[in-house]
Amino acid sequence: MEWKLADKGVILITGMKKNMKSKVMKFWDRLILRKRFIIETVFNQPKNISKIEHSRHRSYINFIVNLLKGFIAYSFQLNKLSIKMTWLDKQALMQI
Repeated sequence: MEWKLADKGVILITGMKKNMKSKVMKFWDRLILRKRFIIETVFNQPKNISKIEHSRHRSYINFIVNLLKGFIAYSFQLNKLSIKMTWLDKQALMQI
């Protein structure tokens, strides 16, 4: 299954478990994997707190209005989450 996705240009970045064969991972992939929990938390904020839902909309206009409503509500929040990056993380990001 993984090779089918790789043929399409999709690369899965997952952590290694005890029973898995070890693979060589790119430096950037390891950095992102370490920040995964924080990234998911940041993405979860507007989705749950600002009521951006993944539901079936009857038109594209309803979808866009719901998305904009959530972004506007999130922009008025006082405490927004952010990802703290080290100097090394920023340098790796600039190389890509």
